[in-house]
Amino acid sequence: MNFARWKKTGVTLLAGALIAAGLLLPAADSHADPNATIRVALYADIGSKYKSTVPFVTLSSTMGFSLMSGSAQLLPIPANNKIRISLDGYKVKVMDSPTWQAAAEAAKQLQSSSDKPMLFVSSRNGATVYQLYTGPYTSENAAKEGLNRVGKAGLNLPQGQVPALTGSKHLSAGTFASQQEADAVMNTITAAGFDAWKTLVSGTDGSAQVEVWVGEAASDSDLAALRAAVTAALPQLSIGDGATAKPGMMIRTDAGLDWSSESQAFHYQVSGTGAKFMASGNSAGIQLAERSKRIYRGNLELSSLAGSLAVINEVPLEQYLYAVVGGEVSSGWPEEALKAQAVAARSYALTQGTRFDVANVVDTTLSQVYNGIGAEAPVITKAVDATAGEVLMSGGKIVEAVFSSNSGGVTADPSEVWGNGGTTFVSVASAEDAAAVAASKKWYYLLLDSGITGYAREDNIKLTGSKTAAGLDMATASTKDVNIRPLPVIESGASPLGKLNPGENAVILDQFYENGSYSWVKGPYTSADLLKSLSGKVSNSLPSSIASLEVTQRGPSGRVTQVKANGEILQVKYPDLFRSALGGLPSTLFDIVPAGSYTVLGADGSKGIVSSTQSTDVLSASGKVTVNGSGTVVMGADTSSRAVTNSPGFYFIGWGNGHGLGMSQWGIKGMADKGYDYTKILQHYFNNVTIVKE
Repeated sequence: MNFARWKKTGVTLLAGALIAAGLLLPAADSHADPNATIRVALYADIGSKYKSTVPFVTLSSTMGFSLMSGSAQLLPIPANNKIRISLDGYKVKVMDSPTWQAAAEAAKQLQSSSDKPMLFVSSRNGATVYQLYTGPYTSENAAKEGLNRVGKAGLNLPQGQVPALTGSKHLSAGTFASQQEADAVMNTITAAGFDAWKTLVSGTDGSAQVEVWVGEAASDSDLAALRAAVTAALPQLSIGDGATAKPGMMIRTDAGLDWSSESQAFHYQVSGTGAKFMASGNSAGIQLAERSKRIYRGNLELSSLAGSLAVINEVPLEQYLYAVVGGEVSSGWPEEALKAQAVAARSYALTQGTRFDVANVVDTTLSQVYNGIGAEAPVITKAVDATAGEVLMSGGKIVEAVFSSNSGGVTADPSEVWGNGGTTFVSVASAEDAAAVAASKKWYYLLLDSGITGYAREDNIKLTGSKTAAGLDMATASTKDVNIRPLPVIESGASPLGKLNPGENAVILDQFYENGSYSWVKGPYTSADLLKSLSGKVSNSLPSSIASLEVTQRGPSGRVTQVKANGEILQVKYPDLFRSALGGLPSTLFDIVPAGSYTVLGADGSKGIVSSTQSTDVLSASGKVTVNGSGTVVMGADTSSRAVTNSPGFYFIGWGNGHGLGMSQWGIKGMADKGYDYTKILQHYFNNVTIVKE
């Protein structure tokens, strides 16, 4: 519980680990192509590997860019123009409205549901019409379920209209040499009461062509009926089924950019089997509004995957690293730390292959944090460029250089995480992780006269000079109304447990750093909290209630590898899963402390658990006395203390943030602060590696 808790762990000392550090070696053969590109999934449904989807994306740039089909430029997009891209799939056509306001009101009703609205503006019989849809949906069944929900939403629809299922089957009214010719045919079709859109396709010679597509049928029978109706109404046109599966980008006008007032933008729908288009990048980057308005270098590939829109950022590897290093660590860190992060991130990226099927990596911590140009900084660009092409090598292969935020003073052994990792990963000391708390305030864990226990920050507390009979320091407040917090951190959503004023005494039971990446206190988690979190994450059956929870096995670094509930092992697939299984803990380097009980060790080695509702006999200097459970102060062998409370549940007191395997990011910052260069830093955290430059 106290600051020295994990210093007992036996691990290799930093100085010894660096004695054999090698030199930076030039590569005899090619290992890292400096011109390589990497594919980053921003939006995609890749099943259990990754799923992040959105109905549409909104793109813009301060410079012009192009929509491409292969090498063919379909359309130039002027600077500062917003466009939207969605998938031409199953949708529910909710209504046609003569006014934007009526359609927008219905859209607002649907916004909070799972049926996301899209609003287009079109022409019908020479008049403007606003067309409200929901979707697109990943399948026909999903669309039918959406249709049922929309029908029950209580919308105020125009008389005679009912929501209808639409799809991606279209008729073709031909290919045209110019936009003007296509406009003339499209206007003829819409004037007859049918929906039609210009569509951009790539010709057999690679050139961009314009077609006119008609209708949006959900089935072949609906398409046949549509063809019969269009042919009967417009016999002068040549109508075919050629658009049914042809890749194309349908041009529509979006009127739903802002539900408070009408604004419009071109909306392009990716349509057809195997359709794949590209927003070709420029030096300013392309903004993706739905991804927190981030701006990305490189190209954005737009396609269909598992019935959803997939957006893949294809970007030069070194430019990708500009953003990754900026997303993973602070630009204010020393240059050698930035270089270490750059080499590790490059090595990791180059080992991923097609891990995510259509992409090498994703933009979250599932791979590496990638937030686009906004995460870049000149000092980071300099660090990446200074290490261009450099990778970690071991046994003739690039090392998958995994890392985590903070190892809590000691990195993990592979057996404590996922059970694999080879000889490259071993547990090493990482005392420099404390760089994360160099400027942090400590917190006192206090017992007030009222029986309340909680935390107060050190700058609000002063020692009185007195001690309890057990030798614990006494303290008081240094200012009026000092809040006693439930955890060593100020949380806006957590009310103070009480207050301490000058002249009022409190007992200092322990000290902690403020909750953060280096150390933390979580809880108390009740039995119900834990059972909910454990559900689905352990392979054995769970008890109806958890009365006891204890760590029964640790790995080489001290991380938890086994936990028992009520004396039964909680069986997880791999040890690192305890982080999510036990309520989302930052790391597996933790102790479990019951809030409302304590363990008594008998002279014969037997153990007994005393709850807060029980009393027990103890032997004191004045003889045998009886003490109550609640309010009893329990002192550990390391001189840390705690008070038994009436609160049910368990506290988790731990160190570090992340799996702890490989490189510790706060550790590289601390090592760089001490003057180590990036090669020595990397060779400390990764065993038997060389740094090879392309």
